[in-house]
Amino acid sequence: MTYKTPVSVLVVIHTVDGQVLLMERADAPGFWQSVTGSQDAGETLAQTAIREVREETGLDASQFALTDWGIETRFEIYERWRHRYAPGVTHNTEHVFGLLLPSALPVALAPGEHVKYRWLPREAAAKACFSPSNAAAIRRLPDL
Repeated sequence: MTYKTPVSVLVVIHTVDGQVLLMERADAPGFWQSVTGSQDAGETLAQTAIREVREETGLDASQFALTDWGIETRFEIYERWRHRYAPGVTHNTEHVFGLLLPSALPVALAPGEHVKYRWLPREAAAKACFSPSNAAAIRRLPDL
């Protein structure tokens, strides 16, 4: 089995008028989130962000303004997903990026990963996130 690397990206996709894209996880109904994913061997964090955006939404992040927000969060991996990591790995380090779009675009969800998506105003999106670090990143939008 190939284990996930405990280094990931969180990509907050947002529009110039303050809408934020959230997707509902297929493996956890009711869990809404931004794009997330683990870094693959040999990738830079920006490459991971571009790949994850493409895989999860069908959008080409290189065509828009992708920005490293310089936010790094270390958190305990939820027990329900810990089996994806090597034995003994309990924490992940997440790096936050923003992807600015001109408007809310339709997305093509990755089958088996997400089941629905929606565009929400910033505060509503932050409240809908299951992940505290995701909600905190969304709330930083006005500061960035």
